[in-house]
Amino acid sequence: MSKGENSAKLNRLNRIEGQVRGIAKMVEDDRYCIDILTQMQAVKSALSKVESQILKDHAACCVAEAISSGDEDEQKEKFAELVDLFEKMKR
Repeated sequence: MSKGENSAKLNRLNRIEGQVRGIAKMVEDDRYCIDILTQMQAVKSALSKVESQILKDHAACCVAEAISSGDEDEQKEKFAELVDLFEKMKR
């Protein structure tokens, strides 16, 4: 993973952080509930995009390395990590 890719993810996360602070301010200011919920959906969508990119990076890097290594234990470990992650995501 390149520094540029990490930088892009960090920039997105920083924007999300700002959005969350904005939502907190909206709650403080007793703004209209639908406006708050709309902003919350935007944050969830933005987080989902970052999550997808990190998952893609993991598959392209860590999982691919385990496959090419020929090390069965490492392959099983990476596969188990992915299964555990997907199980957590279903909750």
